[in-house]
Amino acid sequence: MRPVDDTGAAKRLESGLPLVDILPPGSRQQSAATEVAETPGPGGCWQCPSLPCGSRAEQEAEKKAPCPGLGLFYTLLSAFLFSVGSLFVKKVEDIHAVEISAFRCVFQMLIIIPCLIYRKTGFIGPKGQRIFLLLRGVLGSSAMILLYYAYQSTSLADATVISFSCPVFTSIIACIFLKEKYSPWDAVFTAFTITGVILIVRPPFLFGSEVVETDKDYSVHLKGAFAALVHAVFAAVTLVILRKIGTSVDYVLSIWYYVVAGLTECVIALSILGEWSLPHCGLDRLFLILIGLFGLGGQVFLAKAIQIEKAGLVALMKTMDVVFAFIFQIIFFPDVPSWWTVGGSLCVVASSIGAAVRKWYQSSK
Repeated sequence: MRPVDDTGAAKRLESGLPLVDILPPGSRQQSAATEVAETPGPGGCWQCPSLPCGSRAEQEAEKKAPCPGLGLFYTLLSAFLFSVGSLFVKKVEDIHAVEISAFRCVFQMLIIIPCLIYRKTGFIGPKGQRIFLLLRGVLGSSAMILLYYAYQSTSLADATVISFSCPVFTSIIACIFLKEKYSPWDAVFTAFTITGVILIVRPPFLFGSEVVETDKDYSVHLKGAFAALVHAVFAAVTLVILRKIGTSVDYVLSIWYYVVAGLTECVIALSILGEWSLPHCGLDRLFLILIGLFGLGGQVFLAKAIQIEKAGLVALMKTMDVVFAFIFQIIFFPDVPSWWTVGGSLCVVASSIGAAVRKWYQSSK
């Protein structure tokens, strides 16, 4: 038999035929045994031929699985941080709510700009989504300003409870613009929320003129309650816009529009009102910094909670905002909530809990 020379080998390589080395029979058996040993079995992989990938993935999943209840703890911590931030807004003196909002926007802008540069998302956004981003920024920042004004004008508990009517307005607006289903249960929750708001506001045409006579600051309370209600509506529209945008836009870019629009609104409003004033007290300056820190911390922990926990459970735990508001109002302010406020709070919180439980039940089917 004629040996194969280099020229023949080269021709076989060029023609696409494999070049096979001739091995002794024993070597072939040993090589085959090695290949069988190294070949991954069913569900195995080359890195761990003796361990199926499924079991390896399960072990990694067990290692990465969050601690039970961690999402609820994050939600509770977020509610606490938001409540402390609202307490600082209430404690700040001689500074208009619009200016407090401006300080918060500046603080958040200093954090968002490096995030945008790192994530390389740009500062404008996709062409088809810019109008929605602009609306989200204007309405979201307006909601923030109105909520801060409500904190300064009325009691902490009243403003917090009325702002919790946001989910009801979200359902109504989503039904109108996104064609989402509005069930009879949603109507029941809406009725509970409206009842709770009426009990807190106590309009004179329903409760008589005695309410105005006994409460010297009723007009200020009415302005703050109305601001909190408009905040809930604007926040609901913002949520619907974010739902419309979906995941087509990075959430950091959405916050960027919120901060820029908010700062622009604050500068224009302060110029018109002539309310520019730097805090004279060092404690107020500290409060302004803490408002930005606690607000940002609340947003971060809430986002982390939504990532690892069901939305229904997060919404249930979020009602702790109302509990913290009542506790802070009793401890830090000489203002014990009236029975009207307690009754209205129970109606609004019951509505929020009912809506959350219903969505949780539907998602678990």
